[in-house]
Amino acid sequence: MVFEPILEEGVFRFDCSADDRNAAFPSISFENAKVRDTPIVNVHKVPTYIPTFECVMGQQIVNMEFPPNTSFYGTGEVSGQLERTGKKIFTWNTDAWGYGAGTTSLYQSHPWVLVVLPDGEALGVLADTTRRCEIDLRNASNIKVISSSSYPVITFGPFASPTDVLVSLARAIGTIFMPPKWALGYHQCRWSYDSDARVREIAVTFREKSIPCDVIWMDIDYMDGFRCFTFNQERFPDPKSLADYLHQTGFKAIWMLDPGIKNEKGYHVYDSGTESDVWIQSADGEPFVGEVWPGPCVFPDFTQSRARSWWANLVKDFTSNGVDGIWNDMNEPAVFKTVTKTMPESNIHRGDTDLGGRQNHSHYHNVYGMLMAKSTHEGMSLANKQKRPFVLTRAGFVGSQRYAASWTGDNLSTWDHLHMSIPMVIQLGLSGQPLSGPDIGGYAGNATPKMFGRWMGVGAMFPFCRGHSETGTIDHEPWSFGQECEEVCRLALRRRYQILPLIYTLFYFAHTKGIPVATPSFFADPKNLELRSHENSFLLGPLLVYASTSKDQELYQMQHKLPKGIWLSFDFEDSHPDLPALYLKGGSIIPVGLAYQHVNEANPTDDLSLLVALDEHGKAEGFLYEDDGDGYEYNKGGYLLTTYVAEHQSSVVTVKVFKTEGSWKRPNRRLHVKLLLGEVAMISAWGIDGEVLQIQMPSDSELSYLVLASEKQCRIRRESAKRIPDSEVSGHKGTELSQTPVEMKSGDWILKVVPWIGGRIISMENLPSGTQWLHSRLDVNGYEEYSGVEYQSAGCSEEYSITERGVEHAGEVESLKLEGDIGGGIVLQRQIHVSKENPKVFRIDSAIVARSVGAGSGGFSRLVCLRVHPMFNLLHPAESYVAFIAIDGSKHEVWPESGDQFFEGDFRPNGEWMLVDKGLGLALVNRFDISDVNKCLVHWGTGTVNLELWSEERPVSRDSPLKISHEYEVTRLP
Repeated sequence: MVFEPILEEGVFRFDCSADDRNAAFPSISFENAKVRDTPIVNVHKVPTYIPTFECVMGQQIVNMEFPPNTSFYGTGEVSGQLERTGKKIFTWNTDAWGYGAGTTSLYQSHPWVLVVLPDGEALGVLADTTRRCEIDLRNASNIKVISSSSYPVITFGPFASPTDVLVSLARAIGTIFMPPKWALGYHQCRWSYDSDARVREIAVTFREKSIPCDVIWMDIDYMDGFRCFTFNQERFPDPKSLADYLHQTGFKAIWMLDPGIKNEKGYHVYDSGTESDVWIQSADGEPFVGEVWPGPCVFPDFTQSRARSWWANLVKDFTSNGVDGIWNDMNEPAVFKTVTKTMPESNIHRGDTDLGGRQNHSHYHNVYGMLMAKSTHEGMSLANKQKRPFVLTRAGFVGSQRYAASWTGDNLSTWDHLHMSIPMVIQLGLSGQPLSGPDIGGYAGNATPKMFGRWMGVGAMFPFCRGHSETGTIDHEPWSFGQECEEVCRLALRRRYQILPLIYTLFYFAHTKGIPVATPSFFADPKNLELRSHENSFLLGPLLVYASTSKDQELYQMQHKLPKGIWLSFDFEDSHPDLPALYLKGGSIIPVGLAYQHVNEANPTDDLSLLVALDEHGKAEGFLYEDDGDGYEYNKGGYLLTTYVAEHQSSVVTVKVFKTEGSWKRPNRRLHVKLLLGEVAMISAWGIDGEVLQIQMPSDSELSYLVLASEKQCRIRRESAKRIPDSEVSGHKGTELSQTPVEMKSGDWILKVVPWIGGRIISMENLPSGTQWLHSRLDVNGYEEYSGVEYQSAGCSEEYSITERGVEHAGEVESLKLEGDIGGGIVLQRQIHVSKENPKVFRIDSAIVARSVGAGSGGFSRLVCLRVHPMFNLLHPAESYVAFIAIDGSKHEVWPESGDQFFEGDFRPNGEWMLVDKGLGLALVNRFDISDVNKCLVHWGTGTVNLELWSEERPVSRDSPLKISHEYEVTRLP
């Protein structure tokens, strides 16, 4: 192992050997690749924590040990818990629609871990490789990284705080682009607002209902046959006219562009790309063709500068239609009708030398989306150098923040995903991407009014704030869930616009210094071990946002866990049970504006408010950054950065400007200072911004009265607020995802079961291995059972009832019995249970039983077949296969390329088959009673595989049910 200091003091590069250091590929994550490869001199500090290296069969294995009670964060876009100990993820950008808490690969890859030591100090670990990377945090206080040789490991710190680590990381990988101010307003999106008329209707409704909004988005249906850079002439005949209308009413317009270009001669984008020779190639040297939305598509090779330039010029021309921002979707890149969900790893990229040169797709897969976003960003800059580009990308890598914002992908309209959105946004921020947010309300499925209102309440505080929903679901606009929910959404978004001066200031610091925007609550108290796993709150600078993300728990019934020090609660006279609580840290001042309908409604001379929370010494400090809200004059000094201070002396609090930066002249405006007293109480005074303002403090008795009166008034306001009902919205059809699944947690397994739609299992998570073998939406896929040989025959969508649930019953740790009426006097019964004797296994006993078959039929039902249909998710599709020994003794390995296969007679597995994942080194073993099973089916889907068990097909009676009993266990490969 060799190491050398780079970048600045406290940052080190480690390599397995000097030869490995010389053989390492150029860095794409570093803003300047040469910085990673250039040691600095006159540094005498040696690294505190040193990784160990081991090379086995072409894989480089890195281990780092830390003290007990060390906490792990980061790892980029990941689902599940905030504190990452016990988790393992794989950096492989994946189209992960409807992901679950245990999904190990999402849309972005960040081979980065933020390490917080027991004493509050912190360091960062970056595995600087673009290839698929395993980050294993399952062992406490240990980081294990596995990827193809050779790659360097960069450590940042230990430094005094987690923020210091992230600032140092930003010096390496670059900071977030400075967003235009309008991009920090509320965004409304849907797949799809499918016509010019519908977009105008949405815009009008926002303004009529006085719900703040700055942006409306156009999804893929604006295109002509899903061809990028085209418009459907029937639905969007004049996009420039539409954009002009939106601009006149205070809206910006953002349009989607995907990487898949229809393989069609005569289509100008395809023809020009072919002429410029910009397509990714198959191993045979021909352009790779894969199916996406338009049908057969070719894909630009963004690793080539000529391809990026070609794309950027297309974007430049496209923006002349009044395009304000661009949305890059499907850029993992996603490919339909393939098990891997993407293109073959053997595809060829003819990359620039400074990126790594000619390599196969496995090398560039994880940076494809980032390079597309870079090209899009450059195209928007070409179109108008006086405007800041805004790009949103689904796929990304370390460094993507230099070019684009991101969102957390195709989430679900469930309470679990509402809760998970907080740690997901935070993790991206702790990985260098501060401008992110979820699809508020959930993308897939239907939110309920209560869920949507709660989600908007917390989502309005996220750095990126957008509502988005999938086709086929009910409307998800703020007014779609009844008047009570509409009012909560209005209040939530008014809050956002009032704190936009704070958010914009935070982004200035993120852009110039790399300071994160949204952080976990423990950042205010890094030594507090209890706070390190707290997921109901987060910080926006000194502002603490505390939310209830549970269906059954009211915000003000919760005990609010706060960091040490003074935290003063406040509101905007808008306290509501479905809105988050707000606290300001003692010693802080934050700027507050008016509740505009859109950003461009603001005027620099409008009244400015400051919220002041004094610390234990009676002092406070805060910042306000102001500029044109767009353009680049701020780089030439065209801005105003004000530092305000407050101090309490002799019963008077004095507030004044301490210092300023920038050449902007201070606007002539009134200043409203609000001094927080606690329990939402405050006293205030008016003055002129830039002049000294003094507030007379009340006596102790007056102060006590003010606090008690304010607390009472706030309580009355909350109690009298119209609660959002947790019920369906009448007149809408769609899939209900909002009910809480039944969770079975026992032994080595956590299962989630949905009795009300098919009794399906939607999640199978194995705890010791940290793997989620199955996750699905509530209405389709997952673990299903049918009553016939036809796909999705009766049994998979009926409502089941729970007939029995036992925590400890008949030797089982936990059991669940379900029953669903599938018509004709027959029912489908299912019992799921984990035994005491072997908690590694969970078992399912299923049966089709005649319950009330008429006498005229001789007591027999219609012809039925019990078909067990589990759809498992492939974490490593190219390294997964099904293995078994047949009854006749023959050995079988069924790989994805073999297609669907039935096994009958003596070719059936002899009571056991397994789904093998060589990448994980694990197998999911499925055992069954061979006498119950007449045939077995292996069906490969896009990133999935079904291992089906079929009974014989026959009528059933009371005395002759059809039964299949089987079990699952995860084992490690030898």
